[in-house]
Amino acid sequence: MIKQAVSILALLMICSGCSQNNAANHIAPSPIPSPSASPAAQPTIHPTVAPTLAPTETADPLKEQIASMTLDEKIGQLVLVGMEGTTMQAQAGEMIDKYHVSGFILYKDNITDAAQTVKLLNQLKKKNAGSQAPLWLSIDQEGGKVSRMPSEFTKIPPAAEVGRADRIAYTRKIGEALGAEVSALGFNMDFAPVLDINSNPNNPVIGNRSFGTNPETVSMHGIETMKAIQSKQVAAVVKHFPGHGDTSVDSHLELPVVNKSLAELQAFELLPFVEAIKQDADAIMIAHLLIPKIDKNDPASLSKTMITDILRVDLGYDGVVITDDMTMGGITGHFDVGEAAVRSILAGSDMILVGHDYQTQVSVLKALKLSARDGIITKDMLDQSVYRILSLKEKYKLQDTSVASVDVKAVNRQINAALQAK
Repeated sequence: MIKQAVSILALLMICSGCSQNNAANHIAPSPIPSPSASPAAQPTIHPTVAPTLAPTETADPLKEQIASMTLDEKIGQLVLVGMEGTTMQAQAGEMIDKYHVSGFILYKDNITDAAQTVKLLNQLKKKNAGSQAPLWLSIDQEGGKVSRMPSEFTKIPPAAEVGRADRIAYTRKIGEALGAEVSALGFNMDFAPVLDINSNPNNPVIGNRSFGTNPETVSMHGIETMKAIQSKQVAAVVKHFPGHGDTSVDSHLELPVVNKSLAELQAFELLPFVEAIKQDADAIMIAHLLIPKIDKNDPASLSKTMITDILRVDLGYDGVVITDDMTMGGITGHFDVGEAAVRSILAGSDMILVGHDYQTQVSVLKALKLSARDGIITKDMLDQSVYRILSLKEKYKLQDTSVASVDVKAVNRQINAALQAK
């Protein structure tokens, strides 16, 4: 029995030595220490796994700016207003201080001469100092009969004359002259060029404001003019979508009706706008036109079908959309202007133009604010429009910097050189 026990003990010692030798030649994974493991315990070795990093969104200064804006400041960016007088009046100051409007449009009644115009625009800029965003200072300057420029400036011919010349170099120089005279006075937005096709000889409102009677001429010379205006650091607003050429009613007085289908518009009226979108149009003005075959109830300026479905989705336009003046008869004769403004934003517009009447301007601002506060205009919708507007202001590096003076002779030399290029 003793010999048997000794033999078993010797065998166990031999096996124990084998185990030690194997341990020296084989690294086994370390056991996972328990929470009570001593500090001397071996660290846990886990398989190496590449970390999954959440995508980091680059900070967007405009989004940060919008997040810091009050509701009043956001609503103000949706509205462009006219003003009374040739100097800054109290009501215009209130539009800046209280309502934070996006900017102003000046008409012929606001302009007497070049020096006065510069002074007026400087007054508006100074009043806006410290605001969340610089002002749009806009004007309708097309040439021809739609000219707001002071009399010191040489007259620029109407679009029809430019189209008939049919020389792209001439068109470019005329467009550059338009941009130069507007910019020299301190304006930074021009409601031009007209992309309507003058297809109806009975049209009382377009006529020679159009570059021609066919889509090709209007597209070629209209887009060249647009780009030339932009080259002078002036935002160009093409108009009047979806096309005001085939009407016999002036929307300043009444609501025109266009009896065309979408297919007919696509084959004709929309073509210049399609090209403008391809060429990076800054902004598109929506006309007060009723097109029953597309929307039986709402004019284009209030129509979600026209603005969102057709302009934004079908044509792929994601720039600024602005209405024609909401104080025109095409709107005031059929709608409450405040309600119409809300409906236009809901339809897909970004900016409401209210060219006249202080009380109407206030009613629009209040209607928009109430709708936003009640969630009718959603926060996302509001922020998206403000983002488009501020993005365009950023594109042109807008600043409320005063213009010291205007060199009328230098501007006229450029206009005359353009005229000689014909």
